[in-house]
Amino acid sequence: MTGTAAPFAADDYRVRMERAARSAVEAGLAGLLVAPGPDLVWLTGYAPTAVTERLTLLVLAPGQDPVLVVPTLEAPDAAKAAGASALTLRDWTDGKDPYAATAALLDADGRFGISDNAWAMHLLGLQKALPGTSYASLTDALPMLRAVKDTAELELLAAAGAAADATFEEVRKVAFGGRRESEVAADLAGLLRRFGHSQVDFTIVASGPNGANPHHEVGDRVIERGDMVVLDFGGLKDGYGSDTSRTVHVGEPTDEERQVHDLVRAAQEAGFRAVRPGVPCQEVDRAARAVIADAGYGEYFIHRTGHGIGVTTHEPPYMIEGEEQPLVPGMCFSVEPGVYLPGRFGVRIEDIVTVTEDGGRRLNDTTREMVIVD
Repeated sequence: MTGTAAPFAADDYRVRMERAARSAVEAGLAGLLVAPGPDLVWLTGYAPTAVTERLTLLVLAPGQDPVLVVPTLEAPDAAKAAGASALTLRDWTDGKDPYAATAALLDADGRFGISDNAWAMHLLGLQKALPGTSYASLTDALPMLRAVKDTAELELLAAAGAAADATFEEVRKVAFGGRRESEVAADLAGLLRRFGHSQVDFTIVASGPNGANPHHEVGDRVIERGDMVVLDFGGLKDGYGSDTSRTVHVGEPTDEERQVHDLVRAAQEAGFRAVRPGVPCQEVDRAARAVIADAGYGEYFIHRTGHGIGVTTHEPPYMIEGEEQPLVPGMCFSVEPGVYLPGRFGVRIEDIVTVTEDGGRRLNDTTREMVIVD
């Protein structure tokens, strides 16, 4: 993971690690093993400049202090991390066995949660050192580990959302017609950086028939007058994510295009209105999907209604049928229904929403009405 770390202190990371260790116990685990990636950044503030074959692993287990196993040559950088004073560094030198060093910290017969992005060679090395251990991915074992944000995290997510909004307000002023999708995508990336993003994760510009592909890869298609254009963009600002979608039209739209856009806007509003504490995640999906299905476009809404966001732009919880996890104040996720008509056009409208004590609050405030561009 890259990007500027959020301004948290050692005590913030200590609280997170303690909470994670308690959650592991509640999930029936002997502890957590956290490899470089978003979980490690969130728990410790440490993001290695390069992730290599050398083992780096945070060990969280009940009844013992957090330990970060780290290569000796990277220990000085790890010691500078914001959360370093809340843990113990245990370094290992080239030529030594890092798995033996890690095994000494683990219950030889325990079941551990391990980062989804841990390297297979590292997991296999641990299994060889401790044949009696077993492992579960953190997404399966503790899917809500990072889901509920504290006040400082919510402020950072709101700031990232405001930066994405400022980007949209500026990009709607640029010329669309006669330019390539890739040129408008470059405008979006530049604006995100201008408004404070250190990392741009995606800039989807899907014009005309390309809009029917929700994850269209930006290409050299020239945007034409009469095109509907789906814009979906985001990244990281001060370590926290933005993600918003708006659909604009080059010149005046047809009655059908307005109708579909209005339908998606109504579905997005219904999904947002469904947000309140205690409601299962799937109810947000159901609310948005029902509006589109009732209008006869159900088969053209081909993805989930939303995904969580935090130190990554996609993370649990997911607003999808079958997800019964109740919404909790502090959760943040997208609400982004869409309609995609193959070979013709697509429409998607997306806001990041946070759960409040009595409902939901949007972190994106740009207009959801049809925007006409040149």
